[in-house]
Amino acid sequence: MSNGPGHRTRRPLPAAHGDAPAPNRLTVAFTGGESYRVSSRGHEFTVDQPPDVGGNDLGPTPVDLFVASLAACIAFYAGRYLTRHGMPRDGLRVDAEFDMATDRPARVARVRVRLAVPPGLTEDQERALLAVVDHCTVHNSLRQPPDVHMELA
Repeated sequence: MSNGPGHRTRRPLPAAHGDAPAPNRLTVAFTGGESYRVSSRGHEFTVDQPPDVGGNDLGPTPVDLFVASLAACIAFYAGRYLTRHGMPRDGLRVDAEFDMATDRPARVARVRVRLAVPPGLTEDQERALLAVVDHCTVHNSLRQPPDVHMELA
């Protein structure tokens, strides 16, 4: 945020570790090596890199989490569809594979998702389920990317 040439206004930092969790906010803090602690709504986990790029493989990579977010969102929407239609969620599973782009900028180029559902769905139910999961929040966010604003704290 700028107040003219050479001036910057700094915004307050997010809540520190241990403060009450805030909705729609998370914090990522350096812990050493290539490792970071992610805190969100009272939950914490580690993000790291594999050893071949200097990490200790203490957790998934940011790109793993990106694809996992899509797969988990699809699973959530599928589960809600099954429940709404009186079907069990037993056996519900989402497998996802991704390829990185070979050119610049660094990015995920392709994601393949396979949705395993309990047996017994009719063709109409399968089509309806695919239509529902195709519009999960994360997939919608990929189709219409959010504005991302970065600033120094």
